[in-house]
Amino acid sequence: MKGIILAGGLGTRLFPLTKITNKHLLPIYNKPMIFYPIQTLINAGIKDILIVTGGNNAGDFLRLIGNGKEFGLQHVNYTYQEGEGGIAQALDLAEFFADKDKIVVVLGDNIIEKNIKKQVEAFSKQEKGAKILLQKVKDPQRFGVPVFNGDKIIKIEEKPKEPKSDYAVTGIYMYDSRVFDIIKTLKPSNRGELEITDVNNDYIEKGEMTSDILNGWWTDAGTFESLLSASKMAAETGANKMD
Repeated sequence: MKGIILAGGLGTRLFPLTKITNKHLLPIYNKPMIFYPIQTLINAGIKDILIVTGGNNAGDFLRLIGNGKEFGLQHVNYTYQEGEGGIAQALDLAEFFADKDKIVVVLGDNIIEKNIKKQVEAFSKQEKGAKILLQKVKDPQRFGVPVFNGDKIIKIEEKPKEPKSDYAVTGIYMYDSRVFDIIKTLKPSNRGELEITDVNNDYIEKGEMTSDILNGWWTDAGTFESLLSASKMAAETGANKMD
């Protein structure tokens, strides 16, 4: 299985910090943000990794990470996203890298306390389809929110004003090779982006989506508030733990 980290975009919600660097190179406690999703994949046993970056500071990723020697890797792959076309558009750039293998996708600003090894192993045995990881949150309206019928997810609503559950779809996704066919059928949303929620809903409609609850704490770091919160949690309790 291969790993993909989506670390493009312009990070406009974090201006003026991101006027001089990519959001994913900002510090989370004592490490650059991008180090956390890399370690998440490695802890899950994935060492074939592609980083999708963009903006004016893409070269800084190569200077910082190189071929991943600091992480015990022999090689790291890179590709470039022009502008901001959404998560699904960024993922589409990884089709050549995926080469029909199953993939684990981590958004570059997602920080987790523990690991996803159990979920990745379960997905590797899943015949086809996709898997999403959920977490209870206080502000689900900021995220994609699963709608349940009993224990079954029947739909995901993107940033709903009135969430139908208090769960968020985290920025960790697992897909089979059909994901790239789905992306090619998408139309831009009202935000002008190709939405990953539309991808997930396609799998749900076809009965090919599984889900699991993420262990430990989880946060994104895309706003000043969540950037600060992520740093505090990483400092106080640690991140990417193996237990």
